[in-house]
Amino acid sequence: MDTIFALASAQGKAGVSVIRLSGPQALPTASKISGGALPTVGRALRVLSDQSGERIDEALVLTFAGPNSFTGEDTVEFQVHGSTSVVSAMLALLAEFDGVRLADPGEFTRRALENGKLDLSQVEALADLIDAETEAQRIQAQTVLAGGLGALAERWRVDLIRAASLIEVTIDFADEEVPVDVTDEVTALLAGVVSDLQPQITGVQIAERIRSGFEVAIVGTPNVGKSTLLNALAGREAAITSEYAGTTRDVIEVRMDLAGLPVTLLDTAGLRETDDHVEGIGIELAKKRAETADLRVFLAEDRNDIDLPIRQQDIVLKPKADLLSGVPGAISGKTGQGVDDLVREIGRILKDRAGKAGIATRARHRDAMKAASDRLMSAQEILKRGPEFYDIAAEDMRSAIRSLETLVGRVGVENLLDEIFSSFCLGK
Repeated sequence: MDTIFALASAQGKAGVSVIRLSGPQALPTASKISGGALPTVGRALRVLSDQSGERIDEALVLTFAGPNSFTGEDTVEFQVHGSTSVVSAMLALLAEFDGVRLADPGEFTRRALENGKLDLSQVEALADLIDAETEAQRIQAQTVLAGGLGALAERWRVDLIRAASLIEVTIDFADEEVPVDVTDEVTALLAGVVSDLQPQITGVQIAERIRSGFEVAIVGTPNVGKSTLLNALAGREAAITSEYAGTTRDVIEVRMDLAGLPVTLLDTAGLRETDDHVEGIGIELAKKRAETADLRVFLAEDRNDIDLPIRQQDIVLKPKADLLSGVPGAISGKTGQGVDDLVREIGRILKDRAGKAGIATRARHRDAMKAASDRLMSAQEILKRGPEFYDIAAEDMRSAIRSLETLVGRVGVENLLDEIFSSFCLGK
């Protein structure tokens, strides 16, 4: 197997840059560059030189012996001064050694998966952690990276193997008297796993929103102050405002961290009847985005002005509070009146929804758990038909086990790996 290397820290100038080396030639190669033998595990301050003996840099060299490393292989990290010239010289030098090459995107993490240091759900969580922008995203990624989903999948797998084994015994001894009726225990095991799966399946949609961001649409008729409110919430001039109706023709999006959650605010075109073809397209787009948004903030002087059904947690406010006197439920993006209250209310609603998120975070996880749940519910029904159908129930259980094993990458995920690892940087 090749030894691979890459810059593990960000590109560009920095106080310190980290270059990672992993594989069978990692320690011998690093020792040659460092001017002498390195400890198998430990750290050393060394002068790094090229093969002609010319000094490149003085660096802290960290060594990790496999399998007790991130990749499960012998690994070396060079902490060099973060100038582009030093980094370039080091990368060029490493490429000169036989059996040492530049890593492919995500190859370090892929080796960690192949060597049993991470399961597939942890690999996905690592990518999410690297991309995390908010506290909720960080916490969610860390939960899965710590093995939360893998531990759940393993517990379900153990219970289902136990259930399938009991049924197999009944099948194998169909012509003999089995000393104990296993039906009650099998039924209880299946019911327990199905009960655990349901909230996780339901919670994936919320978990995906924590990963990708909740959408909050500001909706109303023209000139009620939607764009002004968006600018007030964003803290900058994100949308054009004017006294002319129909100024906003497209959906304007602003990404922000709100109550620790990723939120995309949507400023939509004013809803009204119009003969303007372009404005009409904007209005139709506004309606579509408002329908799919997680939460809508309606600005309306009268609820009858709202041309969309109001959902339970939608927020309805009176616009232009600066022109009103003591009217409850009013807001003004121009003066800021009511804006803080709106931020708190949006945060409260979305945090309440985020609390319903499960450990599973991706559509792939949901599909695998749904397939397992469907097979287990089928097995439950078949068990009721009597021992002569137990072989069919056993096959449903085995199918459920295979579905759950795809959660952690044990089976059936080869076609996913290239896509997953392509999203990683070279040094990860």
